[in-house]
Amino acid sequence: MLVVCNYKIKNMTLITSNINEAKELLDNEDVVAIPTETVYGLAGNIFSEKALKKIYALKSRPSYNPLIVHIKSISDLHLVACEIPDKALKLADAFWPGPLTLILKKQPTISDIVTAGKQTVAVRVPNHPIALELLKKLDYPVAAPSANPFTSISPTTAQHVFEFFNSELKLILDGGSCIKGVESTIVGFLDNEVILYRHGSTSIEAIEKVIGKVKIFINDDVAPDAPGMLKKHYSPKTPIIRTDSIEESIKLHSNKKIGLLLFNTENTDLNIECQEILSKDSDLEEAASNLFAALHRLDKCKLELIIAEKFPNKGQGKTINDRLSRATK
Repeated sequence: MLVVCNYKIKNMTLITSNINEAKELLDNEDVVAIPTETVYGLAGNIFSEKALKKIYALKSRPSYNPLIVHIKSISDLHLVACEIPDKALKLADAFWPGPLTLILKKQPTISDIVTAGKQTVAVRVPNHPIALELLKKLDYPVAAPSANPFTSISPTTAQHVFEFFNSELKLILDGGSCIKGVESTIVGFLDNEVILYRHGSTSIEAIEKVIGKVKIFINDDVAPDAPGMLKKHYSPKTPIIRTDSIEESIKLHSNKKIGLLLFNTENTDLNIECQEILSKDSDLEEAASNLFAALHRLDKCKLELIIAEKFPNKGQGKTINDRLSRATK
């Protein structure tokens, strides 16, 4: 039996598990926050200029930064993309629904607002039961960038979204904590090569098992080829640094109120105000899923500095290092 829960928080923002209420707002060209397996997103009808402009406005997102389109199944890929390479179809078959975004040539019907004027579109099928149920009820795909202000920490709970937007959103569709906890991996295709644009919840190693070697793309901030590529991103309000030596960094900043972001072992320095351990079992998948939630908690500790240790540069460790690198810019 499905139990539908609604509750209102101040300023009339509705946090709910009622998918039909979210659908009604989306059908009326409004924007709602939705859960995915990666992070929460700000969703709007990709064919509504009103909804798309509201997404950009809510996030204060620059217009040159494209959005990711979310579809309900691989069978809808032709609605947004054309001239789809065989390697793209192999990856879609292997990883959808799931945290892999493909950059493909767009259909002419896809707005330049979605693609930031580019001739390519970013698209994926989310692997979250509520997101998929919502998409199946809609007659259109949705654009759904992360439900946070531009460059801020991505949200992995409905409460994170509310703390960012409160009265600015009418509805947050609550799907619990995001299982993956970091955004999707983004790949594109050029001359039969697969190009990695963004590290994410699907590891490079897993992708290469399906289609062979992946080339890593380096871009600047002027006109990113894909979402999530800007050098500064995913940042807490508190200054944050990365280090190879937690102890040396603590000594160097001993005059500050410090918090730590650690992989698997607690630090015993009594001068540390608070610390977050991402995986006591040294599980990089678990560490990635806990990353943003830990940063949200540290950001509430009224610290002067967050010191994050560098993670093993393999599997999801690469994704964690990527996010921390962008957070420290």
